[in-house]
Amino acid sequence: MAMMRTRDLLMEGFEGFVRDGSFKWPVPRRVPDDDDDPDRSPSAGKSASVAGLSPMASAVVTRCSRVLDVSMHDLQYDFDVQASDSIKQAKNFARNFLEYCCFRALGQVSQVAGYLADKSLRRLTFDMMLAWEVPSSSSQLTVKVEVDSTVSLEAFSRIAPAIPTVADVVTSSNLFDALSSSTGGRLSFPVYDKYLTGLDRAIKKMKTQSESSLLSGLRSQRGERVLDVDGTLTTQPVLEHVGISTWPGRLTLTDHAVYFEALKVVTYDKPKAYDLAEDLKQVVKPELTGPWGSRLFDKAVMYKSTTLTEPVIIEFPELAGHSRRDYWLAIISEVLYVHRFVRKFNINGIDKEEIILKASLGILRLQAIEELAFPVSSRYESLLMFNLCDKLPGGDVILETLASTISSRSSAQANQPGMSLGMRSMSAFAVLSNLGVVSPGNNERLLVGEVVVGEMSSLQKAVTESMNNYKKVELAQATVDGVKVDGLDTNLVVMKELLSPVSDLWRVLVSLALWDEPLKSLGFCLLSSYIIIRGWLVYFLVMVLLFSAIFMLLTRLTSQGKPMIEVKVTSPPPMNTMEQLLAVQNAISKVEQLVQDANIVLLKIRALLLAFPSQATDRAILALLAMALSLAFLPTRLLILAMFLEVFTNNSPVRRASTERCTRRLREWWFSIPAAPVVVEKDNKEDKKTR
Repeated sequence: MAMMRTRDLLMEGFEGFVRDGSFKWPVPRRVPDDDDDPDRSPSAGKSASVAGLSPMASAVVTRCSRVLDVSMHDLQYDFDVQASDSIKQAKNFARNFLEYCCFRALGQVSQVAGYLADKSLRRLTFDMMLAWEVPSSSSQLTVKVEVDSTVSLEAFSRIAPAIPTVADVVTSSNLFDALSSSTGGRLSFPVYDKYLTGLDRAIKKMKTQSESSLLSGLRSQRGERVLDVDGTLTTQPVLEHVGISTWPGRLTLTDHAVYFEALKVVTYDKPKAYDLAEDLKQVVKPELTGPWGSRLFDKAVMYKSTTLTEPVIIEFPELAGHSRRDYWLAIISEVLYVHRFVRKFNINGIDKEEIILKASLGILRLQAIEELAFPVSSRYESLLMFNLCDKLPGGDVILETLASTISSRSSAQANQPGMSLGMRSMSAFAVLSNLGVVSPGNNERLLVGEVVVGEMSSLQKAVTESMNNYKKVELAQATVDGVKVDGLDTNLVVMKELLSPVSDLWRVLVSLALWDEPLKSLGFCLLSSYIIIRGWLVYFLVMVLLFSAIFMLLTRLTSQGKPMIEVKVTSPPPMNTMEQLLAVQNAISKVEQLVQDANIVLLKIRALLLAFPSQATDRAILALLAMALSLAFLPTRLLILAMFLEVFTNNSPVRRASTERCTRRLREWWFSIPAAPVVVEKDNKEDKKTR
C-alpha cells in the first residue's frame, strides 16, 4: 500500500510539469489525512519553503517531502541534526540540503517496482539535476537553466549515480558525454528520457532471458544471468573457429561465462562453456580471421585458457567495420575483469554479488546507449567500469578504493552520521532486487559509499584524479597522432633531423679519436685521463645531468606561452608505387642480412663457449683469464684509464701502424672461429594442419 501511495503522489505532483517547453511547477497540495490537527498531520508543513533555495530547488524539495511523506520542517530538522558543521555552512547550505532531500527521495522511489518505466519519476530525477545547478536563490544561472532546460556534467555526475541503475561514479562522465553528444555538451530531457526507457527495456530483457530455459541446466548452479545473446539472426551470424573447423551458432554471455551452441539442421548442439569466473589464465583479445587460415578480417575475438588445448576464435561477420566485434570484446572483457577484481581483493558473499551486478548494470547501460544509436562504437570500454579502470592511468587506485569502500561498509553504516536516513546511495543489489532481477536476501538495503551529501567520497576523488591525468594523456597523445607522417622515406628524413644533435656530437668524437687535428685530440686525451685518474668521472656525469636539468628549466621559463619550436624537414622526392615496393624490398633485405649476421655472431660465440677444438678457442681462453686477473688485482680506476687510452689512441700517429696489424690479426682470429651447426626441422603440427 505504501508503494502504491508513493506512486500516486508522484503522478499527482507531476501533472502539468512541462507546458509549452517551459519548466512550471504546480502549487503543492495538502495530502488528505484522517486527523485534521495540523500539528499531528504528517503532511503538515509540506508546502512550507526553505529560506535561501531557488524556486526550482524549492519545488524539487517539496516533491521530495511528498515522496517521503515527511514535512519540510522535519526534513530540515533531520538535516540540521545529522549533517556536520561544514555541510551546513551558509555558502553551501542550499545545494547540500537539496542533495540530502534528493538522495533520500531517490532511495525511497527506487524501491517501487518498475520505477524506471514511470515517466513522472524520470522527470523528477532530471529536475533534480536542473535544481542542483541553481540551488540558491542568489544563483546567477537561474534564467539560463530555466530557458535551456538542460543539465551539465557536474549536475548529472552528482544526481545520477544516486541510483546505481542509472549511472555509476566511475563511468558517469563518459556516459554523460555519450548522451549529450548530439545536444552540444548539455543533456536535454528528451534524450535522458529515451535513455532511461531503453535501460528499462534492457533490464526487462535480461530478466526475461535469465528466466527462460536457455542454458538453464548449466546456469542454475551459479545463478547466472544472461546479459546478451547473438547469432540468432541469419543476417548476423556468429562463427566459431577451432583449429581448421568452423561452425555457425548462437553465442550467449552470462555474468560468469560465454556459451556457444553450434547450429545443427534444426536445433542447436550441446552448448560449450568458456569460463570467465575461475582463475584459468584466460586471455580475451581481438583476432584476425580469413579463409584457409589467412589473416584478413579484423572481426573476431580470441579466447584461450589453461583448460583449452588450442585457442577458440569467435567471429562476428559484418559488411563494414568491426563495431559488432568491439562490442562483444568489451562486454566479455568486463565480465572477465570483474571476476579478476573479486579474486584479487578476496570479495565474498553479498559483496561479491554486488560487484558482479555493477558490471552487469554497466553492460545494460551500454545496450541502452547502443539502442539510441549514439556514436560510441569506438569507446565501448569507456562506459564499462572495469574495462575503463584497466585503461585509465591510476585505474588500479580506483579499484583499490572501491574494494576498500566495500570492506569498510559495515563499520561505516554504524558510525557514519545520516546513513540510516539515506545520505548515501542504495546498492545495485537492492535496486535490482526491487526490479525483480535478483532475489532479495537478508540484507536487502545495503548502502554503498559512492555518493555522499555535500562532499566527494574517496571513490569520487580517485576517479576525478584519474580522469584529470587521463585528459593530460589524451592531450599528449593528440600531439603524437598529429606528428605522424606517412611514407618510409619521409619518416627516415624526420628521424635523421631529430638525431642531428647526436650525430654532430658523434662526428666530433670520431674526429678526435681519428686524430684529424692532433692538438685537439691530445688535449682531449690528457683532460679525460686526468678526470679518470682523479676519480672525477662520477662527478663529471653528475655535472652533465645537472647541466641538462638547468638547461631544461631555463628553456621552460623563457618559453612560457610560446609554441614549441617545430622540426622542419625537407620532404624527399615523391616515389611511385613501384619505387615504394622496391624500397620496402630493399629495407627487408637489409634487415634480413642484419639478422643473419647477428645469428652468425651468436653461433660463433656458442662454438667458443662449447670449446670447439680450434686455435681461436685457445686464444679466447687465455684472453678471458687475462681479463679475470686484471679485474681481480688492478684498481677499477686504472682499468677504465687503460680501456680509454686503448680505444682513443688507436689512431694516433704513434700507434697507427701497430693498430692496423692488431686489427688484422683480430679479424683473422674471428674468421677462424667455426659456427655451431644448425638443423632446421619441419613442424609436425603445421604439417597436420595443412592436411
